[in-house]
Amino acid sequence: MTPPTTLPTLDEIRALHAKYAPTPEALDAVLTHCEIVCGIAEQLMASAELPLDADLVRAGALLHDIGVYRLYDRDGRLDHRNYIRHGVLGHEILREEGYPELLCRFCSCHTGVGLTRHDVRAQQLPLPEADYLAVSAEEQLVMYADKFHSKNPPRFYTADAFAARVAKFGAQKVDAFDVLRARFGEPDLTTAAAQYGHAQGRI
Repeated sequence: MTPPTTLPTLDEIRALHAKYAPTPEALDAVLTHCEIVCGIAEQLMASAELPLDADLVRAGALLHDIGVYRLYDRDGRLDHRNYIRHGVLGHEILREEGYPELLCRFCSCHTGVGLTRHDVRAQQLPLPEADYLAVSAEEQLVMYADKFHSKNPPRFYTADAFAARVAKFGAQKVDAFDVLRARFGEPDLTTAAAQYGHAQGRI
């Protein structure tokens, strides 16, 4: 197979989801979440006064959670205990498919507000000891947009709700989220919540 030389098209992205999803239910949950995150990122991108690669943001948002599929068993049950691994698993999938590192990184560098090798070591996370940090503005935007929606259960969350959640990991994580909040603003989730029928709630 010839390695891709460009970002995948929307049809190619959907085909990747279909290829790796173990069940129709998993496909619906993960792809819907990725589409929602993409919509949030597009909304924030439209108001951000930053030089962003819009095509890269869309592709990164639509593929950031593809590694979740590798955490389902044959019966469609999700391995919640190892969920933290979905980012590195997604990175592996896109690398195996021949996509460039700048796209693979959207998978491994979107968890929380970024994981450091210190986090991995201190929390004894089941990950290779490394830094998993969003560096580019595009990576940071997708990571931030991801904080406003959850797959299980499917819900939208406010910036304040996520800030309260991340506080249990330390003040530095709240500060990191506040930097993203100041940089990209807060999305209007009303339309998306009505479109997808997902409630807005507390984490």
